[in-house]
Amino acid sequence: MPAKRLIWLGCIILTAVVARCAELNCSVEINADRIPTTAREVFTTLQQAMAEYLNTTSFTEAQFSSNEKIDCKFFLTVNSYADNVVTGSLQVQSTRPVFDSTYTTPLLNIKDNDISFSYSQGEPLTFSHSEVTSNLTALLDFYAYLIIALDFDSFSSHGGTPYYEEADRIVQLSRSGAEKGWRAIDDPRNRASILAALTEPPASAIRDIIFTYHRQGLDRMTVSPDKGRTAITGCVRSLAEIAHTLPMSAVLPLFHDTKLDELTGVYSKSAADERKEVARILAEIYPTATTLTERIANPSN
Repeated sequence: MPAKRLIWLGCIILTAVVARCAELNCSVEINADRIPTTAREVFTTLQQAMAEYLNTTSFTEAQFSSNEKIDCKFFLTVNSYADNVVTGSLQVQSTRPVFDSTYTTPLLNIKDNDISFSYSQGEPLTFSHSEVTSNLTALLDFYAYLIIALDFDSFSSHGGTPYYEEADRIVQLSRSGAEKGWRAIDDPRNRASILAALTEPPASAIRDIIFTYHRQGLDRMTVSPDKGRTAITGCVRSLAEIAHTLPMSAVLPLFHDTKLDELTGVYSKSAADERKEVARILAEIYPTATTLTERIANPSN
């Protein structure tokens, strides 16, 4: 075969492999300690099924190589299992690498306490763009798109828009069902409320914060720590504006759970005036987070 044709064929194969590569590198863990030992076998199967679904489904048309996959974790705690119905809570976390460093920064750390879905051992999990095949796949799809949207937002301004729209599609398809979490009116911090807060002004300004915090803040700190911190300080001030306008917005606990601990490291070597300003602002937004805000103000204590 001519060399030129070999090169052409190789390019086609490489493109196909990249295009088919799923977006997530996800670990799944299930805690079923509250369930009688005789009924726990189903959760071994469920854990494998969830991991396979999340790691092999191509949720978007974006091209991901294997080293570009988004690292994430799903922790399902099972509270009850009866008549094939699972109830419990789901902790979802995702990270992304920081430019020119070995550090990975958290992008999402959220706990969903309204988890309920039907599952029988060996049941296949099927991905569909046009319908909700089960509440379990709806939950997995929603959080997959949320992870992808936040990741894209952190690399380019409002880059995650198409994936928030996909998450909203799932909310719209699921809200007529009996399961909790799909109607923002039911809970100001459920998955529907979080999505609405991320995509509707004025709370959607958090997306500008996500971009600036990561691309102009963390990604610059290996080259210019002072400039990177200055950008992040601006993000804290912008967060205060959201808190002033919408003190009950779902984006505030989301930022708290994802970023507040990280900020203690970001400001550990900054000037005292900068540390104290950031600590003061965060203490006003999160009055119960005194341990973390005090560590920001006085990192040596």
